[in-house]
Amino acid sequence: MSEDISADEITRKRLHWHSRRGMWELDLLLVPFLEHCYDGLDSSDQAAYRALLDEEDQDLFMWLMRRQWPEDPTRRRIVKMIVEYAESTGNDQYRTL
Repeated sequence: MSEDISADEITRKRLHWHSRRGMWELDLLLVPFLEHCYDGLDSSDQAAYRALLDEEDQDLFMWLMRRQWPEDPTRRRIVKMIVEYAESTGNDQYRTL
């Protein structure tokens, strides 16, 4: 890896990689949120997003498709932020992910 790459860039690339999931539906929700909203989140919400990426795809799918909500209030908050962003934004550019 080049020395010109900053720690922030490395972190961002890791987040992008982990936001790409085994389900296309999750990619359509997580990747745009990461690209457009993550930097504007406060540090606790950023930490909640990073922790969310450790969850199983099946759980993420249930939560992000509004079939159920996470019990943990912090996790529920970040899931609702992702869902609200997806519902308020056209994600046509991501249809080919």
